[in-house]
Amino acid sequence: ILFLLPRFMVKGRPLEFTMIKIKISSLTSIITVAFVCAPLLTQAANPYQSRNTNYGVSGSNVKDITSAFCCGGTLGSLLTSGTTLYILSNNHILARQDQASPGENISQPGLIDNGCQPATTVAHYSTAPKLGSNVDAAIAQLISGQMNSTGSIQGIGTISSVVKAPAVGLAVEKSGRTTGTTTGTIGSTNTSVNVQYQIRCGQGKKYTISYTNQIVINSSSFSAGGDSGSLIVTSSSCHQPVGLLFAGSSSSTIANPIGEVLSKIGTALGHSVSFVGGTCTSTSTVAQPSGGQGLELPQQAIDHAGRILEQNRHDLMSKPGVLGVGLGALEDNSQAAVIVYVDKTSSAKPELPERVDNVPVRVIFTDPFIAY
Repeated sequence: ILFLLPRFMVKGRPLEFTMIKIKISSLTSIITVAFVCAPLLTQAANPYQSRNTNYGVSGSNVKDITSAFCCGGTLGSLLTSGTTLYILSNNHILARQDQASPGENISQPGLIDNGCQPATTVAHYSTAPKLGSNVDAAIAQLISGQMNSTGSIQGIGTISSVVKAPAVGLAVEKSGRTTGTTTGTIGSTNTSVNVQYQIRCGQGKKYTISYTNQIVINSSSFSAGGDSGSLIVTSSSCHQPVGLLFAGSSSSTIANPIGEVLSKIGTALGHSVSFVGGTCTSTSTVAQPSGGQGLELPQQAIDHAGRILEQNRHDLMSKPGVLGVGLGALEDNSQAAVIVYVDKTSSAKPELPERVDNVPVRVIFTDPFIAY
Protein backbone atom coordinates (compact mmCIF):
# COMPACT_ATOMS: atom_id res chain seq x y z
CA ILE A 1 0.00 0.00 0.00
CA LEU A 2 1.22 3.52 -0.71
CA PHE A 3 0.90 6.62 1.47
CA LEU A 4 0.66 10.31 0.60
CA LEU A 5 1.13 13.15 3.06
CA PRO A 6 -1.68 15.64 2.27
CA ARG A 7 0.21 18.69 3.57
CA PHE A 8 2.63 18.36 0.66
CA MET A 9 -0.09 18.65 -1.97
CA VAL A 10 0.16 21.21 -4.75
CA LYS A 11 -3.41 21.86 -5.79
CA GLY A 12 -4.63 22.43 -9.31
CA ARG A 13 -1.39 21.50 -11.07
CA PRO A 14 0.13 18.26 -12.44
CA LEU A 15 2.16 16.52 -9.77
CA GLU A 16 5.21 14.29 -9.68
CA PHE A 17 5.40 11.51 -7.08
CA THR A 18 8.83 10.29 -6.07
CA MET A 19 9.29 7.02 -4.18
CA ILE A 20 11.62 7.23 -1.20
CA LYS A 21 12.25 5.01 1.79
CA ILE A 22 12.30 6.29 5.33
CA LYS A 23 13.73 4.36 8.28
CA ILE A 24 11.89 5.28 11.45
CA SER A 25 14.07 4.59 14.48
CA SER A 26 11.25 3.36 16.69
CA LEU A 27 10.10 0.82 14.13
CA THR A 28 11.77 -2.30 12.81
CA SER A 29 10.37 -1.98 9.31
CA ILE A 30 10.79 0.34 6.39
CA ILE A 31 7.66 1.94 5.01
CA THR A 32 7.32 3.35 1.55
CA VAL A 33 5.97 6.87 1.37
CA ALA A 34 4.96 8.87 -1.67
CA PHE A 35 5.71 12.57 -1.40
CA VAL A 36 4.51 15.24 -3.79
CA CYS A 37 7.80 16.77 -4.80
CA ALA A 38 7.12 19.46 -7.35
CA PRO A 39 4.70 20.56 -10.05
CA LEU A 40 5.52 19.44 -13.57
CA LEU A 41 4.30 21.54 -16.45
CA THR A 42 5.59 19.58 -19.43
CA GLN A 43 5.82 15.90 -18.46
CA ALA A 44 3.15 13.64 -19.93
CA ALA A 45 0.78 11.96 -17.48
CA ASN A 46 1.89 8.56 -16.20
CA PRO A 47 -0.76 6.15 -17.56
CA TYR A 48 -0.46 3.94 -14.47
CA GLN A 49 -1.23 6.84 -12.13
CA SER A 50 -3.75 8.91 -14.09
CA ARG A 51 -7.29 8.32 -15.37
CA ASN A 52 -7.23 5.08 -17.34
CA THR A 53 -9.89 2.57 -18.32
CA ASN A 54 -7.39 -0.31 -18.41
CA TYR A 55 -6.53 -2.43 -15.38
CA GLY A 56 -3.15 -2.66 -13.66
CA VAL A 57 -3.40 1.02 -12.67
CA SER A 58 -3.89 3.27 -9.64
CA GLY A 59 -7.03 2.94 -7.52
CA SER A 60 -8.29 3.02 -3.95
CA ASN A 61 -11.22 2.94 -1.57
CA VAL A 62 -12.13 6.61 -1.09
CA LYS A 63 -12.39 6.07 2.68
CA ASP A 64 -8.79 4.84 2.95
CA ILE A 65 -7.56 8.09 4.49
CA THR A 66 -6.52 9.31 7.94
CA SER A 67 -5.65 12.72 9.36
CA ALA A 68 -2.08 12.44 8.07
CA PHE A 69 -2.14 10.00 5.14
CA CYS A 70 -4.18 8.73 2.22
CA CYS A 71 -3.58 5.29 0.74
CA GLY A 72 -4.07 3.26 -2.41
CA GLY A 73 -2.77 0.54 -4.66
CA THR A 74 -3.59 -1.17 -7.95
CA LEU A 75 -6.90 -2.17 -9.56
CA GLY A 76 -5.46 -5.35 -10.97
CA SER A 77 -7.88 -7.19 -13.24
CA LEU A 78 -11.48 -7.99 -14.16
CA LEU A 79 -13.60 -10.93 -12.97
CA THR A 80 -17.04 -12.07 -14.02
CA SER A 81 -19.81 -13.93 -12.23
CA GLY A 82 -22.76 -14.47 -14.51
CA THR A 83 -23.40 -11.08 -16.11
CA THR A 84 -21.82 -9.06 -13.29
CA LEU A 85 -18.28 -7.69 -13.59
CA TYR A 86 -15.93 -7.15 -10.64
CA ILE A 87 -12.55 -5.50 -10.21
CA LEU A 88 -10.06 -7.74 -8.39
CA SER A 89 -7.50 -6.27 -6.00
CA ASN A 90 -6.46 -6.82 -2.36
CA ASN A 91 -8.42 -6.77 0.88
CA HIS A 92 -6.01 -4.14 2.22
CA ILE A 93 -6.65 -1.98 -0.88
CA LEU A 94 -10.40 -2.28 -1.49
CA ALA A 95 -11.70 -3.52 1.87
CA ARG A 96 -9.50 -1.39 4.14
CA GLN A 97 -8.32 -4.51 6.01
CA ASP A 98 -11.77 -5.96 6.73
CA GLN A 99 -13.18 -2.54 7.72
CA ALA A 100 -15.11 -1.62 4.55
CA SER A 101 -18.87 -1.90 4.11
CA PRO A 102 -20.46 -3.06 0.84
CA GLY A 103 -21.12 -0.15 -1.49
CA GLU A 104 -18.11 1.99 -0.56
CA ASN A 105 -16.78 3.91 -3.56
CA ILE A 106 -13.65 2.77 -5.38
CA SER A 107 -11.91 5.53 -7.33
CA GLN A 108 -9.53 5.55 -10.29
CA PRO A 109 -6.96 6.94 -10.03
CA GLY A 110 -6.53 6.38 -6.32
CA LEU A 111 -6.41 9.03 -3.61
CA ILE A 112 -2.60 9.11 -3.66
CA ASP A 113 -2.63 10.21 -7.30
CA ASN A 114 -5.37 12.81 -6.94
CA GLY A 115 -4.18 14.99 -4.07
CA CYS A 116 -5.93 12.79 -1.47
CA GLN A 117 -9.28 13.65 -3.08
CA PRO A 118 -11.69 11.10 -4.61
CA ALA A 119 -11.36 10.86 -8.40
CA THR A 120 -13.76 9.06 -10.74
CA THR A 121 -15.84 6.40 -8.98
CA VAL A 122 -15.44 3.26 -11.09
CA ALA A 123 -16.79 0.55 -8.78
CA HIS A 124 -18.43 -0.17 -5.45
CA TYR A 125 -16.83 -2.47 -2.90
CA SER A 126 -18.55 -5.87 -2.80
CA THR A 127 -16.86 -8.47 -0.60
CA ALA A 128 -13.58 -10.01 0.53
CA PRO A 129 -12.33 -13.13 2.28
CA LYS A 130 -11.25 -12.13 5.78
CA LEU A 131 -7.57 -11.45 6.34
CA GLY A 132 -6.11 -14.57 7.89
CA SER A 133 -7.84 -16.83 5.34
CA ASN A 134 -4.51 -17.28 3.49
CA VAL A 135 -5.36 -14.77 0.75
CA ASP A 136 -5.37 -10.97 0.66
CA ALA A 137 -8.07 -10.40 -1.96
CA ALA A 138 -11.22 -8.36 -2.53
CA ILE A 139 -13.62 -7.43 -5.32
CA ALA A 140 -15.65 -4.37 -6.23
CA GLN A 141 -18.58 -4.34 -8.65
CA LEU A 142 -17.71 -2.40 -11.79
CA ILE A 143 -19.86 0.57 -12.78
CA SER A 144 -20.75 0.10 -16.44
CA GLY A 145 -18.66 2.23 -18.78
CA GLN A 146 -16.10 3.39 -16.20
CA MET A 147 -13.42 0.76 -17.01
CA ASN A 148 -13.07 -1.50 -20.03
CA SER A 149 -15.20 -4.65 -20.12
CA THR A 150 -12.59 -6.78 -21.95
CA GLY A 151 -10.23 -7.07 -18.97
CA SER A 152 -7.38 -5.42 -20.87
CA ILE A 153 -4.42 -4.62 -18.59
CA GLN A 154 -2.21 -1.58 -19.18
CA GLY A 155 1.05 -2.63 -20.86
CA ILE A 156 -0.07 -6.27 -21.18
CA GLY A 157 -3.37 -6.33 -23.05
CA THR A 158 -6.10 -8.94 -22.80
CA ILE A 159 -5.41 -12.07 -20.79
CA SER A 160 -6.48 -15.69 -20.76
CA SER A 161 -9.29 -16.76 -18.46
CA VAL A 162 -7.43 -20.06 -17.94
CA VAL A 163 -5.30 -19.89 -14.80
CA LYS A 164 -1.86 -21.49 -14.52
CA ALA A 165 -0.32 -23.15 -11.47
CA PRO A 166 2.88 -21.46 -10.26
CA ALA A 167 6.19 -23.23 -10.79
CA VAL A 168 9.76 -22.39 -9.84
CA GLY A 169 11.43 -20.77 -12.85
CA LEU A 170 8.17 -19.69 -14.51
CA ALA A 171 8.57 -16.39 -16.38
CA VAL A 172 5.91 -13.89 -15.31
CA GLU A 173 4.92 -10.25 -15.65
CA LYS A 174 2.60 -7.76 -14.01
CA SER A 175 1.24 -4.24 -14.42
CA GLY A 176 1.04 -2.04 -11.32
CA ARG A 177 0.50 1.53 -10.18
CA THR A 178 4.09 2.27 -9.13
CA THR A 179 6.53 0.29 -11.27
CA GLY A 180 4.31 -0.19 -14.33
CA THR A 181 4.76 -3.32 -16.44
CA THR A 182 7.65 -5.48 -15.25
CA THR A 183 8.89 -9.03 -15.78
CA GLY A 184 10.43 -11.58 -13.45
CA THR A 185 10.80 -15.25 -12.60
CA ILE A 186 9.19 -17.23 -9.79
CA GLY A 187 11.91 -17.92 -7.23
CA SER A 188 9.98 -20.06 -4.77
CA THR A 189 6.60 -21.73 -4.42
CA ASN A 190 4.80 -23.36 -1.51
CA THR A 191 6.33 -20.61 0.62
CA SER A 192 5.37 -19.88 4.23
CA VAL A 193 5.76 -16.16 4.97
CA ASN A 194 5.05 -13.68 7.75
CA VAL A 195 3.66 -10.38 6.42
CA GLN A 196 3.35 -7.12 8.35
CA TYR A 197 0.21 -4.93 8.19
CA GLN A 198 -0.77 -1.63 9.78
CA ILE A 199 -4.30 -1.30 11.11
CA ARG A 200 -5.06 2.07 9.47
CA CYS A 201 -3.68 4.03 6.54
CA GLY A 202 -0.16 4.97 7.64
CA GLN A 203 -1.15 4.94 11.30
CA GLY A 204 -1.97 2.63 14.17
CA LYS A 205 -0.79 -0.69 15.50
CA LYS A 206 1.24 -3.03 13.32
CA TYR A 207 0.46 -6.72 13.25
CA THR A 208 1.63 -9.83 11.41
CA ILE A 209 -0.34 -12.40 9.40
CA SER A 210 1.17 -15.76 8.48
CA TYR A 211 0.54 -17.25 5.03
CA THR A 212 1.31 -20.65 3.53
CA ASN A 213 1.73 -21.90 -0.05
CA GLN A 214 2.67 -18.46 -1.40
CA ILE A 215 4.57 -17.43 -4.55
CA VAL A 216 7.78 -15.39 -4.22
CA ILE A 217 9.57 -13.53 -7.02
CA ASN A 218 13.10 -12.54 -6.03
CA SER A 219 13.76 -9.23 -7.76
CA SER A 220 14.39 -5.67 -6.58
CA SER A 221 12.63 -4.21 -9.63
CA PHE A 222 9.53 -6.39 -10.08
CA SER A 223 7.32 -4.39 -7.69
CA ALA A 224 7.21 -1.65 -5.06
CA GLY A 225 4.76 -0.04 -2.66
CA GLY A 226 1.51 0.75 -4.48
CA ASP A 227 1.70 -2.29 -6.79
CA SER A 228 -0.40 -4.43 -4.44
CA GLY A 229 -3.48 -5.71 -6.25
CA SER A 230 -1.60 -6.36 -9.50
CA LEU A 231 -2.38 -9.57 -11.35
CA ILE A 232 0.73 -11.66 -12.09
CA VAL A 233 0.45 -13.49 -15.42
CA THR A 234 2.69 -15.68 -17.54
CA SER A 235 5.09 -13.86 -19.85
CA SER A 236 3.87 -15.95 -22.78
CA SER A 237 1.50 -14.47 -25.36
CA CYS A 238 -1.40 -16.11 -23.52
CA HIS A 239 -0.91 -14.09 -20.31
CA GLN A 240 -2.43 -16.77 -18.06
CA PRO A 241 -3.19 -15.61 -14.48
CA VAL A 242 -0.76 -17.03 -11.91
CA GLY A 243 -0.92 -14.92 -8.74
CA LEU A 244 -2.29 -11.86 -6.95
CA LEU A 245 0.46 -9.52 -5.73
CA PHE A 246 -0.10 -8.33 -2.16
CA ALA A 247 3.20 -7.85 -0.32
CA GLY A 248 6.94 -7.67 -0.63
CA SER A 249 10.25 -6.21 0.47
CA SER A 250 13.03 -4.28 -1.25
CA SER A 251 14.16 -7.49 -2.96
CA SER A 252 11.14 -9.83 -3.10
CA THR A 253 7.49 -9.84 -4.20
CA ILE A 254 4.85 -12.09 -2.62
CA ALA A 255 1.65 -13.28 -4.31
CA ASN A 256 -1.32 -15.50 -3.48
CA PRO A 257 -1.73 -18.40 -5.95
CA ILE A 258 -4.60 -17.31 -8.17
CA GLY A 259 -6.52 -20.59 -7.93
CA GLU A 260 -6.94 -20.14 -4.17
CA VAL A 261 -7.88 -16.48 -4.68
CA LEU A 262 -10.71 -17.36 -7.09
CA SER A 263 -11.97 -20.14 -4.82
CA LYS A 264 -12.12 -17.94 -1.72
CA ILE A 265 -13.55 -14.93 -3.57
CA GLY A 266 -16.28 -17.23 -4.90
CA THR A 267 -17.04 -18.48 -1.39
CA ALA A 268 -17.25 -14.94 -0.01
CA LEU A 269 -19.49 -13.82 -2.89
CA GLY A 270 -21.65 -16.93 -2.91
CA HIS A 271 -21.07 -17.46 -6.64
CA SER A 272 -18.12 -18.75 -8.64
CA VAL A 273 -15.97 -16.20 -10.45
CA SER A 274 -13.60 -16.34 -13.40
CA PHE A 275 -11.38 -13.95 -15.33
CA VAL A 276 -12.67 -12.02 -18.30
CA GLY A 277 -10.48 -13.13 -21.20
CA GLY A 278 -9.84 -15.76 -23.84
CA THR A 279 -9.12 -19.48 -23.49
CA CYS A 280 -5.49 -19.46 -24.59
CA THR A 281 -3.06 -21.79 -22.80
CA SER A 282 0.70 -22.16 -23.05
CA THR A 283 2.95 -25.16 -22.50
CA SER A 284 5.93 -22.94 -21.63
CA THR A 285 6.77 -23.13 -17.93
CA VAL A 286 10.44 -22.17 -17.65
CA ALA A 287 12.08 -18.79 -18.11
CA GLN A 288 14.67 -18.81 -20.89
CA PRO A 289 17.25 -16.20 -19.89
CA SER A 290 19.50 -14.56 -22.46
CA GLY A 291 22.48 -15.72 -20.42
CA GLY A 292 22.91 -18.42 -17.82
CA GLN A 293 21.04 -21.65 -17.20
CA GLY A 294 17.27 -21.97 -17.22
CA LEU A 295 15.58 -24.08 -14.57
CA GLU A 296 15.11 -27.55 -16.04
CA LEU A 297 15.25 -29.83 -13.01
CA PRO A 298 13.83 -33.36 -12.98
CA GLN A 299 10.37 -33.46 -11.43
CA GLN A 300 11.60 -36.24 -9.15
CA ALA A 301 14.23 -33.89 -7.67
CA ILE A 302 11.65 -31.13 -7.15
CA ASP A 303 9.22 -33.56 -5.50
CA HIS A 304 11.96 -34.87 -3.20
CA ALA A 305 12.96 -31.34 -2.16
CA GLY A 306 9.29 -30.58 -1.51
CA ARG A 307 8.97 -33.56 0.84
CA ILE A 308 12.10 -32.51 2.74
CA LEU A 309 10.74 -28.97 2.97
CA GLU A 310 7.52 -30.21 4.59
CA GLN A 311 9.45 -32.30 7.10
CA ASN A 312 11.56 -29.31 8.16
CA ARG A 313 9.23 -26.35 7.55
CA HIS A 314 8.10 -25.82 11.15
CA ASP A 315 11.61 -26.07 12.57
CA LEU A 316 13.03 -23.61 10.02
CA MET A 317 10.17 -21.09 10.41
CA SER A 318 10.56 -21.13 14.20
CA LYS A 319 14.17 -19.95 14.06
CA PRO A 320 14.72 -16.29 15.07
CA GLY A 321 15.00 -13.91 12.14
CA VAL A 322 13.40 -16.26 9.60
CA LEU A 323 10.69 -14.53 7.52
CA GLY A 324 9.79 -17.34 5.15
CA VAL A 325 10.55 -20.85 3.92
CA GLY A 326 9.75 -22.27 0.49
CA LEU A 327 10.70 -24.53 -2.41
CA GLY A 328 13.09 -23.18 -5.02
CA ALA A 329 16.49 -23.75 -6.56
CA LEU A 330 20.12 -22.82 -6.05
CA GLU A 331 21.16 -19.49 -7.56
CA ASP A 332 22.71 -21.22 -10.59
CA ASN A 333 19.54 -23.34 -11.02
CA SER A 334 21.61 -26.53 -10.80
CA GLN A 335 19.63 -28.16 -7.97
CA ALA A 336 16.27 -27.93 -6.25
CA ALA A 337 16.65 -26.33 -2.84
CA VAL A 338 14.89 -25.31 0.34
CA ILE A 339 14.75 -21.49 0.31
CA VAL A 340 14.98 -19.64 3.63
CA TYR A 341 14.24 -15.89 3.73
CA VAL A 342 16.10 -14.20 6.59
CA ASP A 343 15.51 -10.71 8.01
CA LYS A 344 18.68 -8.76 7.29
CA THR A 345 17.55 -5.97 9.65
CA SER A 346 17.21 -8.26 12.66
CA SER A 347 19.89 -8.70 15.29
CA ALA A 348 18.85 -12.35 15.53
CA LYS A 349 20.95 -14.50 13.21
CA PRO A 350 19.49 -17.99 12.79
CA GLU A 351 21.77 -21.00 12.68
CA LEU A 352 20.85 -22.71 9.43
CA PRO A 353 22.23 -25.94 7.96
CA GLU A 354 23.82 -25.99 4.52
CA ARG A 355 21.73 -29.04 3.66
CA VAL A 356 18.74 -30.89 5.10
CA ASP A 357 18.57 -34.60 4.24
CA ASN A 358 20.94 -33.96 1.33
CA VAL A 359 18.81 -31.14 -0.10
CA PRO A 360 20.73 -27.83 -0.25
CA VAL A 361 19.49 -24.84 1.74
CA ARG A 362 19.68 -21.45 0.02
CA VAL A 363 19.52 -18.42 2.30
CA ILE A 364 18.16 -15.14 0.91
CA PHE A 365 18.60 -12.04 3.08
CA THR A 366 15.88 -9.41 2.78
CA ASP A 367 14.04 -6.85 4.87
CA PRO A 368 10.64 -7.65 6.45
CA PHE A 369 7.74 -8.51 4.16
CA ILE A 370 5.11 -5.75 4.20
CA ALA A 371 1.63 -5.59 2.67
CA TYR A 372 2.29 -2.66 0.33
